[in-house]
Amino acid sequence: MPSKKALVRRPSPRLAEGLVTHIEREKVDLDLAVEQWEAYTEALSTQGWETIEVDPADDCPDSVFVEDTVVMYRNVALITRSGAESRREETAGVEEAVASLGCSVNWIWEPGTLDGGDVLKVGDTIYVGRGGRTNAAGVQQLRAAFEPLGARVVAVPVSKVLHLKSAITALPDGTILGRIPQLDAPSLFPRFLPVPEESGAHVVLLGGDKLLIAASAPKTAELLADLGHETVPVDISEFEKLEGCVTCLSVRMRELYV
Repeated sequence: MPSKKALVRRPSPRLAEGLVTHIEREKVDLDLAVEQWEAYTEALSTQGWETIEVDPADDCPDSVFVEDTVVMYRNVALITRSGAESRREETAGVEEAVASLGCSVNWIWEPGTLDGGDVLKVGDTIYVGRGGRTNAAGVQQLRAAFEPLGARVVAVPVSKVLHLKSAITALPDGTILGRIPQLDAPSLFPRFLPVPEESGAHVVLLGGDKLLIAASAPKTAELLADLGHETVPVDISEFEKLEGCVTCLSVRMRELYV
């Protein structure tokens, strides 16, 4: 049976101290960020997703970007080990949450590093970005965890953006969305749809033809609507200032044994 559960985590009071790597730092409005996070979780709930709030990690500025802490494949949760050492304490509460849901829990071990934002699943194909936050040992460990379960793991070089999913996501039919200038190796993807806005490269599959997309990508939303998709826009401007996107703010769990 498919499941529609999503892990989320409330923003830390220290959110404004979050890491920025490929963009200039801007002032973050914490109160507005909390409002936007609440609207994001409400959008998921409205679309039939059960949101499960992971225990806060108030001392970890980036902890709202919960997707980076775990990679799900079927009923297996792979707890990550971020290439950003300051983020490694974020995994504890997530590990407890996935274990309580009955997941089989595995871990990335030293010397491996892996961020969940570097992992894009398209059916049984798992694209994993090899870049600043995910190293070769992390790719090898992800492959060892998921290939025996039927996954096909494709490593993708990433140097122009923070994470692989900073550059691409995928539509329900597997077509990759993205912007060519942000990709090191676009030829790795068999079907590719260029989008007019950077934030338009990021969608969350809500079920059927419904897509969660940032309000900052109206031209992409129009393009996708013209292709038969229903877009659900959410304003995440404060998280975009920290290189966040709609995928970063939740972990979608679609294949739990329920």
